[in-house]
Amino acid sequence: MGGAVHEELAALPLVDHHCHGVTTAALDRPGFEALLGEGGRWPGSGLSPFDTPLGLAVRRHCAPLLDLPRHAPAEEYLARRADLGAAEVNRRFLRAAHTAVLCVDTGYAPAGATPPGQLAEAAGAVAYEVVRLETVAEAVAARRVEPDAYPEAFRAAAEAAVRRPGVVAVKSVAAYRTGFALDPARPTDAEVTAAARRWLAHGGARLADPVLERHLLWTAVDLGLPLQLHAGFGDADLRLHRADPALLTDWLRLTAGTIAVLLLHCWPYQRQAAYLAAVFEQVHLDVGLTLHHVGPARARAVLAEALEIAPFRKLLYSSDACGPAEFHALGALAFRRGLAGLLQDLVDADEMALRDALQIARWAGAENARRVYRFSAVS
Repeated sequence: MGGAVHEELAALPLVDHHCHGVTTAALDRPGFEALLGEGGRWPGSGLSPFDTPLGLAVRRHCAPLLDLPRHAPAEEYLARRADLGAAEVNRRFLRAAHTAVLCVDTGYAPAGATPPGQLAEAAGAVAYEVVRLETVAEAVAARRVEPDAYPEAFRAAAEAAVRRPGVVAVKSVAAYRTGFALDPARPTDAEVTAAARRWLAHGGARLADPVLERHLLWTAVDLGLPLQLHAGFGDADLRLHRADPALLTDWLRLTAGTIAVLLLHCWPYQRQAAYLAAVFEQVHLDVGLTLHHVGPARARAVLAEALEIAPFRKLLYSSDACGPAEFHALGALAFRRGLAGLLQDLVDADEMALRDALQIARWAGAENARRVYRFSAVS
């Protein structure tokens, strides 16, 4: 691929504003396939995650980074991966992503995953932490706090978590736990106490109470850091129709003028997310996770829909890479190719000046995230 925009994005060190650790375990075929797709693996079904757009993208674009020919068969790919070992595989894919900054969600990771510092070292990058608030709440419950003490105990635990060096944002997985069709109003302490009593009476293991999720979201507002929200595409634990970010409209009205809200992934609701970014100053979006699943060949179409009406200063890059390091390389490649192809065609059609296309590429690849997260203010 040619053109000035392609060259700009190829050379640009990206800011990956949402990802997870990569696995350091030696992976056989069942282990790799279990991490390859959002559906996991179905033993005995004859179905394989390699037989998907993502599987094809791995064989096409990741195989050469392991010194294999393009489209190498799955068995050859996995054998070469095993020969190199996890440390070398991770280093190759993380360096290929050409990422300068990694914002790591530490609330979820597969067994043996790298912590932020180790991930950054392998990538030759700087890592920051994103605190998952459901994890904080569940840790409070595990301490067997009394229900009437829960509201303040959660607030205190969340404040302590974000004061740690290197924390730049918080995250909620309300889309998974309750969906977004929540009462937008801030719950009272009495409502939170009553909900906590019900939750704790059942063990307090998994936060999925709508009142407690509302309390969590409003606590995020009080903390003052950017809030990442999973939206749209996810695994089978998700109810996709409840993860439409447009369901957050009333809450976004109430929280206008407070914190930045970062809508993650978004597919198939990238157009709804773009609408929210167009009408609410605090809303930003990405299409991370989606891009390596659709592959570089379709990334442009997803990005085009996300940018139909969204302000250009609102699009961010993320990989949402989790587990296999391939996702870091694929996410970056798909983003670069998709966005560059979209912008270059607009330049060639005289719908956009080249200087504007280059600026948009720099904004989306790195500068928008640096502005939102204010990395320079973090030690």
